[in-house]
Formats: sequence, structure tokens, C-alpha cells
Amino acid sequence: MASVIIGMLLTFAMLGGAIALGGAPGAFLNGAGLLLVVAGTFTVSLVSFSWRDLRQTLAAIGHVLLRHRPRDPADEARAVLKLAERVRKAGGPAALGRLMPAFRNNPFLHQAMQMLADGASDEELARYLDAEVAAIRARRARAATVLRRAGEIAPALGLIGTLIGLVQMLGRLETPSSLGPAMALAILTTLYGAMLAHVVLLPLADRLERLADEEGLVHRLYAAGARSIGRRENPRRLEMLLNSLLPPDRRVRYFE
Repeated sequence: MASVIIGMLLTFAMLGGAIALGGAPGAFLNGAGLLLVVAGTFTVSLVSFSWRDLRQTLAAIGHVLLRHRPRDPADEARAVLKLAERVRKAGGPAALGRLMPAFRNNPFLHQAMQMLADGASDEELARYLDAEVAAIRARRARAATVLRRAGEIAPALGLIGTLIGLVQMLGRLETPSSLGPAMALAILTTLYGAMLAHVVLLPLADRLERLADEEGLVHRLYAAGARSIGRRENPRRLEMLLNSLLPPDRRVRYFE
């Protein structure tokens, strides 16, 4: 979360500093150009996607900027192995009821453990967890798709604004005082479109795609652990299974 906000703030600070050092920073503000690019990107995105898609995308951005806490897959694998040990020593899945409060802040794992405590079969558990992993990943991927499409729209609208400004400028050649605003619109809309796309929208899309990969791996670790606990397997066997899912440089040695 912090790296996203810090990176954007530093980028805008660098751009603002470059503009300020060049003098006349007010010349880079144009209300018509901003309206065309920002509002136009939203309205054209609304043509491509539904209200629900846009709401989910805004929610995903809020999650990335405000609530997301990165989870190290290796740490999560160790937590799953520790849980498997505790459940085995406590008497198997039937004892999960006493451990449920520990999963309150982890909805995915909480639901998996609740299903085990309720006596769900391995097939039922696998079907539910696989579907849930796919649904979570699809939501993140959909939000990234919306942002990438918006990242294509913004520069295109900037170019449209440039053409509008050029037409206005050519139509007012007999009044030199009106050439400046038209030229500003022509140039600044391209700048606004490029900045919106390459400083905000596309980096956020990359971040969401990476988040989807990270969350997908962590959820697969949880799913593998839940199924292993349900089958009452030895946690040492689970360790081998989890390591097969982890990248080579992130593999764990819990039982040493």
C-alpha cells in the first residue's frame, strides 16, 4: 500500500517540480482539457463496461491504496503448517470449533475451516475452494482490464482534444488574442491524457495483476492446507505439497 501512494506522490512531485522550474506553472492548467480527458475517460469506459465493473474497479483501487497488506507466501505456508500441527494434536477437524476465532480476519481460511468443522467431504471442499480462488482472481483481473482500457482511452481523448484545439486555432487566425487558449487546449490535452494513462491508470492495472497473482498463490496454499487437514494427513506431507506450490526461492523448512 505505502509503496503505491509514495510512488505516485513522488512522481507527481517530480513532474510538478519540473513544471515549476520551467516557470509559469499556471500555464499548465486548463479546465476544458482536464474535463475532456478525465470525465471523457470515465464516460467512454462506461460505454465499454457496466456500472458494476466500474464500481468493482474503484473498490479494488481503494483496496490497493488503503487496505491491502502484502502477505509473504512463505510466512503463510508456515502458518498453514502450524495450523495443521495444532489441529492434529487437538484431535482432528472436529476440534476446529475451538480454533475458529483465530481465523476471523481471514475470510477465505475461515470459510474453509468452517466447512471442515461442519464435516464437508474432500470433494465438496475442493469444489468450493477452487471456485472461490477462481472468482477472487477473476475480480482482480476484471478490474485490471478496466484500468488498462481506461489507460488506452485517456491518450486517445488527449489526441482528440489536440485536434479540437487545432481546429479552434485555425478558425481564429484573424484574432491573434484567441490563439493562445486554443493552442493551450491543443497541447495540454495530450499531456493530461499521457499523464493519466501512464502515471495513474496503467501502473494501477499492473499492481492489481500482481496482487491477483500473489493472492492466488496464498489462497492455493490455504486450500491445500485445508484439504490436507480434512484428510488427516501428516503435516510433513503437507510441507512437501506446499513447497511444490511455492517458488524455489520461497520454499520453507518447517520440520527440521
